[in-house]
Amino acid sequence: MVGRTPLWWATMNGHEEVVRILLGQGNVNAQCTDEDGRTPRSRAAGNGHEGVVKILLERNDVDPDPVDGYDRTPLWWA
Repeated sequence: MVGRTPLWWATMNGHEEVVRILLGQGNVNAQCTDEDGRTPRSRAAGNGHEGVVKILLERNDVDPDPVDGYDRTPLWWA
Protein backbone atom coordinates (compact mmCIF):
# COMPACT_ATOMS: atom_id res chain seq x y z
CA MET A 1 0.00 0.00 0.00
CA VAL A 2 1.93 2.92 -1.35
CA GLY A 3 2.31 5.97 0.87
CA ARG A 4 0.75 4.46 3.97
CA THR A 5 3.31 5.42 6.58
CA PRO A 6 3.09 4.86 10.35
CA LEU A 7 1.77 8.44 10.63
CA TRP A 8 -0.85 7.72 7.99
CA TRP A 9 -2.05 4.62 9.88
CA ALA A 10 -2.02 6.38 13.26
CA THR A 11 -4.12 9.27 11.93
CA MET A 12 -6.54 6.97 10.15
CA ASN A 13 -7.13 5.04 13.36
CA GLY A 14 -7.36 8.05 15.67
CA HIS A 15 -4.27 7.38 17.81
CA GLU A 16 -3.67 10.94 18.98
CA GLU A 17 -0.69 10.25 21.24
CA VAL A 18 1.06 8.18 18.57
CA VAL A 19 0.43 10.99 16.07
CA ARG A 20 2.04 13.49 18.48
CA ILE A 21 5.05 11.23 18.99
CA LEU A 22 5.55 10.65 15.28
CA LEU A 23 5.18 14.35 14.46
CA GLY A 24 7.77 15.10 17.13
CA GLN A 25 10.35 13.34 14.99
CA GLY A 26 12.12 15.69 12.62
CA ASN A 27 11.83 13.50 9.54
CA VAL A 28 8.09 12.77 9.35
CA ASN A 29 6.14 14.02 6.34
CA ALA A 30 2.76 15.21 7.64
CA GLN A 31 1.53 15.63 4.05
CA CYS A 32 2.31 12.12 2.80
CA THR A 33 -0.28 10.71 0.42
CA ASP A 34 -1.45 7.21 -0.34
CA GLU A 35 -2.12 5.76 -3.80
CA ASP A 36 -5.46 7.61 -3.86
CA GLY A 37 -3.84 10.94 -3.05
CA ARG A 38 -5.38 11.02 0.42
CA THR A 39 -3.41 12.64 3.22
CA PRO A 40 -3.34 11.66 6.90
CA ARG A 41 -5.67 14.59 7.60
CA SER A 42 -8.11 13.40 4.95
CA ARG A 43 -8.23 9.92 6.47
CA ALA A 44 -8.59 11.25 10.01
CA ALA A 45 -11.43 13.57 8.95
CA GLY A 46 -13.16 10.79 7.04
CA ASN A 47 -13.03 8.53 10.08
CA GLY A 48 -14.29 11.18 12.50
CA HIS A 49 -11.05 11.62 14.44
CA GLU A 50 -11.51 15.28 15.37
CA GLY A 51 -8.58 15.34 17.81
CA VAL A 52 -6.15 14.11 15.17
CA VAL A 53 -7.42 16.66 12.66
CA LYS A 54 -6.81 19.42 15.21
CA ILE A 55 -3.28 18.17 15.88
CA LEU A 56 -2.49 18.24 12.17
CA LEU A 57 -4.03 21.68 11.63
CA GLU A 58 -1.77 23.13 14.34
CA ARG A 59 1.23 22.48 12.09
CA ASN A 60 2.60 24.90 9.52
CA ASP A 61 3.53 22.12 7.11
CA VAL A 62 0.00 20.75 6.63
CA ASP A 63 -2.13 22.07 3.79
CA PRO A 64 -5.56 22.74 5.33
CA ASP A 65 -7.44 21.92 2.13
CA PRO A 66 -5.60 19.41 -0.10
CA VAL A 67 -7.44 17.75 -2.97
CA ASP A 68 -7.02 13.99 -3.39
CA GLY A 69 -7.16 11.82 -6.49
CA TYR A 70 -10.97 11.99 -6.42
CA ASP A 71 -11.01 15.83 -6.28
CA ARG A 72 -12.25 15.65 -2.69
CA THR A 73 -11.01 17.59 0.31
CA PRO A 74 -10.77 16.52 3.97
CA LEU A 75 -13.93 18.57 4.61
CA TRP A 76 -15.77 16.52 1.99
CA TRP A 77 -14.62 13.29 3.64
CA ALA A 78 -15.69 14.56 7.08
